[in-house]
Amino acid sequence: MKVSVHAVNFTVDKKLVDFVQERLDKLEKYYDKVVSADVFLKVEKTSDKENKVAEVKINVPGDDFLVKKQCKTFEEAVELSSESLERLLVKRKEKISSHI
Repeated sequence: MKVSVHAVNFTVDKKLVDFVQERLDKLEKYYDKVVSADVFLKVEKTSDKENKVAEVKINVPGDDFLVKKQCKTFEEAVELSSESLERLLVKRKEKISSHI
């Protein structure tokens, strides 16, 4: 799967990009028709400690899924986003297989 990582208002290091790629590659276990993923990493300008936002958009044939999570670290936000996407993809796979 092709994963594009976009950092808004900061530069992203290779380690974080590798983590995002590795974590999103695991989604193909749940639904093998995922075409691509766009990950937007943002730092919100708030006084909260939880100011890291990860927005993950994945493209599957006929649909797009968008999940947005805000946490203390980008790793945690990506982790929570991918867990939500896992559930969405499993639901979609079950829905499609029930129609066949």
